[in-house]
Amino acid sequence: MSIKALHSEAPEELWLPGNSSCQGCGSTLALRWVLKALGKKTVIVSPASCANVYIGWWPRSSASVSYFNMAFAAAGATASGIVAALEYLNKKDVNVVTWAGDGGSVDIGIQALSGAAERGTNFIYICYDNEAYMNTGTQRSGSTPMGAWTTTTPFGKRQNKKNLAMIMAAHNIPYVATACPSYSKDLYEKIKKAKDIEGTKYVHILAPCPPGWRFDTELTVDMGKLAVETGMWVLYEVENNILSLSPPSKRLLDASKRKPVGEYIKLQGRFKDVKDEEIREIQRWVDVQWEKYKKFEEGCPVY
Repeated sequence: MSIKALHSEAPEELWLPGNSSCQGCGSTLALRWVLKALGKKTVIVSPASCANVYIGWWPRSSASVSYFNMAFAAAGATASGIVAALEYLNKKDVNVVTWAGDGGSVDIGIQALSGAAERGTNFIYICYDNEAYMNTGTQRSGSTPMGAWTTTTPFGKRQNKKNLAMIMAAHNIPYVATACPSYSKDLYEKIKKAKDIEGTKYVHILAPCPPGWRFDTELTVDMGKLAVETGMWVLYEVENNILSLSPPSKRLLDASKRKPVGEYIKLQGRFKDVKDEEIREIQRWVDVQWEKYKKFEEGCPVY
């Protein structure tokens, strides 16, 4: 399906222009397609993040759906309460969605998310991952990649990023997926699938961030594609404990088809102090991860 066909299938724009996001924001690009897939009968819960800023002030909100700004640690618990209230009212056609950054998911919000997943709460938890605490000035998160500059890692982060999607798969929930707005068809279709599945669904979206990653704003879509093409970001779904790679990533099981990670890293100012040896270390880490994905694709259970 082409982008034109996607717009024809879901013509209504529920994410409105004139919002206060940064130019080239990967998060708002993703949210536009998420709302197209979900439709108007949607309630969004958003913990402290960039989203609390770019959503705007009522009654001139940027989203044409119900939107709850929430404390950093409480998104999963708040969504659980909304789901319970809707079930009590016998309203079964409303999508309850958490829209949270990596700080509010990978770090601060993981306990409420884990609790909701353990209870089997019927909602979609979406983490838009811009790989740092961008709203408060670019501090390191558990999702910041190795070597990246942040204000709290001025010489580059020393650890690889946490794989929250796999952590959520280990909760034995019915659906886990990764996505990127550079692949809008893939993102749209995964959200449409998630909304029709009963139980807790988790979708982790890479959201390139021009000011935080330090690249030109017109490169957002290209940056997301390069993250996938180098294998730094892998697109997949996990259903019934079985992982399947999405088409843009599946072809990269052949390592020769992956671009060197240096092509991705050297376009971003946050990696400006990374040495060649560190790039080689990141490349080795990526290659090791792909050996795991190869086993998953061959049918090895995720957990």
